[in-house]
Amino acid sequence: MAKISIDINNVISKIDDRLYGSFIEHLGRAVYEGIYQPEHESADEDGFRKDVLELVKELHVPVVRYPGGNFVSNYFWEDGVGPKDKRRRRLDLAWRTLETNEVGISEFYKWAKKAGTDIMMAVNLGTRGLPDALNLLEYCNLDTDSYYAALRRSHGDKEPYGIKLWCMGNEMDGDWQVGHKTAKEYGRLAAQTAKAMKLMDDSIECVACGSAHINMPTFGTWEREVLEEAYDYIDYISCHQYFSNKTGDTEDFFASIDSLDDFINTVAGICDEVKAAKGSDKTVNISFDEWNCWYHVTEEDDERMKKDPWGVAPHLLEDNYTFEDAVVNGLALIKFMKHSDRVKIACLAQLVNVIAPIMTDKDGKAWRQTIFYPFLHASLYGRGTAIMPSVDTEKHPTSKHGSVTDIEASAVYNEDKHRLTVFAVNRTLDKHIPLELSLKGFGEFKNVRHIFLESSDMLLTNSGADEKVSPGERDGIPETLSPASWNVIIFT
Repeated sequence: MAKISIDINNVISKIDDRLYGSFIEHLGRAVYEGIYQPEHESADEDGFRKDVLELVKELHVPVVRYPGGNFVSNYFWEDGVGPKDKRRRRLDLAWRTLETNEVGISEFYKWAKKAGTDIMMAVNLGTRGLPDALNLLEYCNLDTDSYYAALRRSHGDKEPYGIKLWCMGNEMDGDWQVGHKTAKEYGRLAAQTAKAMKLMDDSIECVACGSAHINMPTFGTWEREVLEEAYDYIDYISCHQYFSNKTGDTEDFFASIDSLDDFINTVAGICDEVKAAKGSDKTVNISFDEWNCWYHVTEEDDERMKKDPWGVAPHLLEDNYTFEDAVVNGLALIKFMKHSDRVKIACLAQLVNVIAPIMTDKDGKAWRQTIFYPFLHASLYGRGTAIMPSVDTEKHPTSKHGSVTDIEASAVYNEDKHRLTVFAVNRTLDKHIPLELSLKGFGEFKNVRHIFLESSDMLLTNSGADEKVSPGERDGIPETLSPASWNVIIFT
């Protein structure tokens, strides 16, 4: 038996809608043959695939990080503005490809408006720095009688883009990053860049780079040193984490998601230590702006980039996701909801073709991967106030992560819609677990729906021809939670 009790008074936080953000990088087929393919039969007047736009709108993505990622650390944004026949083609050192710059910030802004999403813009602090960040901000956000604002207007965009969220580079702690820096070097550069950008536009928010993942050798010390330099000028510090099951151990794969608790709690604690040391009244929160499963084609990608570099939009990072990957992503979303007091932004990396919930066939249709569905359900039903559930459940041993709970759960109450949603995962492989669910303080609900993903085959995948993993639905509170299942219980 699993007993889940939900008390309306056990409030964690109001969830920031940006918890359900995503990411588009100039990488592989994310942009070209992903969101943009003028020759495709579904392309609109601007070259954007309408079938992709419809699936993005289905997910209700509130913010999309752009243009990278590792790509941004050698990106010259000026190459992607103005007349397309005069744009420079440039080598991308991060992914060893050729960037045509057919799509730049102007085109991406048009796409974002059509998709109903906002932009989280990243600036190049790898090979460039403060002056170029200011030039880009002026181009995007100002309506002044100055050079870059006038340049945007001359390119046909009379009104400013009004981008409010800005990343100060990407993964600058990683030695794979073009322009990799020490924490002190990066922290001072991020501080000075954010400070100057806010002098130009005081309506923006800035995200400093945290560690690329929890196992970085400098994790913790990096955050502390960066924050000591930049705390007064930034609003968020980033976290990135990817999950993999290279050993084929599904229960341990499900357990690995618990590392998010340590990651988030440690980073939040360091933020608060620096806040106290500085005597600041400002709280720096977390932008978890890269997360997903990523491991299926890593070796093939490395070999392709080594043997056949400098191609245009090659097939890179196109993981074909399994049923168990969908369950892991559901578990990650549960963790983000339960940490919504500190994690205000999160970006599923990425959105189209590149480790993505949406895939495209070059001459065919766009289709949904298995991981599309937990993200869809969280985005639709996970907006409101996060409530900490009391979960009484047994534990089971795992090979590398000790004993973990059979059931993981979160709850979100939307007062305006008088809707309570319980998200739950049974992370055992062989136990049908009876469920006892009790609510306190919510008043009367008339209807209950149960949406679920269930399968006995952990390696089941979707394709453009056959969607083998898709949600089922039934009325009422489920009597049991099936093994390895994703469950969404909606009270209205």
